[in-house]
Amino acid sequence: MSEITPETVQHLAELARIALTDEEIGTLTGQLGAIVDSVAKVAEVATPDVPATSHPIAMANVTRADVPGPTLTTEEALSGAPESDGSRFVVSAILGEEQ
Repeated sequence: MSEITPETVQHLAELARIALTDEEIGTLTGQLGAIVDSVAKVAEVATPDVPATSHPIAMANVTRADVPGPTLTTEEALSGAPESDGSRFVVSAILGEEQ
């Protein structure tokens, strides 16, 4: 059984500057106790010979190598733009900001 008491929860709430009702303290006492008990169970089986895992199934990186390739020229990139100033895209101001 966990060592979480209503007094512990009240103390933690005061440290975090959270106002809790007696009902909330009762609920959190049970919930935090369950969490502490679960962590204790995991700690019992997590021995040095058990490797840490972040995923239950082995994962492999499936991305391709980052190899430079041909790129568009400025003219090619701007060719389909509705509006440009010759070297940049021209877009409407957003959030009331004016250029």
